[in-house]
Amino acid sequence: MSISTHAGDGGWLSRERTVAKSGFNRWMVPPAALCVHLCIGQVYAFSVFNKPMSLLLGEGDAANWSIPALGWIFSIAIVFLGLAAAFGGAWVERVGPRKTMATAALLFGGGFIVSALGIMWHQLWLVYLGYGVLGGCGLGLGYISPVKTLMTWFPDRPGMATGMAIMGFGGGAFIASPLSVWLMNQVGVAGAFLVLGIIYFIYMMVGATIVRIPPKGWAPAGYVPHTKSVGLVTHANVHVDQALKTRQFWLLWGVLCLNVTAGIGVLGQASLMSQEMFPGAITAGAAAGFVGLLSLFNMLGRFFWASTSDYIGRKNTYFIFFALGIVLYAAVPWTGAIGSVFLFVAFYAVILSMYGGGFATIPAYLRDVFGTQYVGAIHGRLLTAWSVAGVLGPVLVNYIREFQIASGVPKADAYTITMYIMAGLLAVGLVLNMLMNPVHERHHLPSDAAPGTA
Repeated sequence: MSISTHAGDGGWLSRERTVAKSGFNRWMVPPAALCVHLCIGQVYAFSVFNKPMSLLLGEGDAANWSIPALGWIFSIAIVFLGLAAAFGGAWVERVGPRKTMATAALLFGGGFIVSALGIMWHQLWLVYLGYGVLGGCGLGLGYISPVKTLMTWFPDRPGMATGMAIMGFGGGAFIASPLSVWLMNQVGVAGAFLVLGIIYFIYMMVGATIVRIPPKGWAPAGYVPHTKSVGLVTHANVHVDQALKTRQFWLLWGVLCLNVTAGIGVLGQASLMSQEMFPGAITAGAAAGFVGLLSLFNMLGRFFWASTSDYIGRKNTYFIFFALGIVLYAAVPWTGAIGSVFLFVAFYAVILSMYGGGFATIPAYLRDVFGTQYVGAIHGRLLTAWSVAGVLGPVLVNYIREFQIASGVPKADAYTITMYIMAGLLAVGLVLNMLMNPVHERHHLPSDAAPGTA
């Protein structure tokens, strides 16, 4: 097929220049998405920088950066991830995946370079600006950039398609953690930030180069699109602005927020929690291995649960997340009481797989409910739930633990109330998910509405 090349098409980054030619293999698109998600998934490994950055001026120096002050770098990045995804979603729909991926590469890679300068000059506000604001915006745009593209290439398996890409976000820490430690040993903290910024920019640009969108009307061989709505799965489309006026959007916002709140709170304190619940049985080294195992299940759960949702449906998949999660969270204190490290690890492995699975399944859930046309922008708006959960989850776990210990509760028992609260939050999420039903036809775009509807 011919592709426009005139000057007015916006050049190599334009949407028109990414339309696939005849014979393009759709299986090239997931690797393009992975190039981006494996890079931005580094955010889950940012904690490896905290201690080295706190000692930059020498141990005991009054000007050292404190751990709480450094902790805000991650929080700022997650907040701006949600904001960029929310406010940039409509722009992503308009300009296409290549320009979005390239912009994300510039912001994320550039954020590392600005942070490197902040570290060299010992100006923490520059690190907040670099990694937190610029890098966070790159995170948000990079996260949502391939979502709609993947689902249009794989209308027969939308859950599997998004699961493949978002799996990379969960697995990015496996690459980033050892690479960051090695680089800091070789070139120092500032040098590590500089090198990582260059590496991530290059690999994200590889993804931008590879990505393609299907020609209008394309469908995989043998695929027969639905001609009528079945259950929650609709053939119609809802505009992004109209989607925010539906109860279904806010139900799914709550569903994602509660699932993430429970998981991210535990993920941030997994090492300390395991050592305090099993003093003497779990050493610092074993706790590090436990965190690595949770990251592995976080990654694999994204592909497994999203793919499973193609067969059992998105609503049923989230029912499993909440129903099974309630049981497992409530049972965690019991594993500590009986001293079973095996059950403790096994329960949390499943919990973190469902945490990751929730991220990977939600884009396909949105597609089912609101159609494909504006799903990328709608997904961006929904990710503000992640920003809220990224603050709420750690605050609940950290402050309740401190209150318990200050009240004389042994450290081994300091997480009991927290786990019960998390189970309660999941129970609320279960109810919200059960309330999901199809969007009324009045919200559909006029061309998709049934005859006689508004």
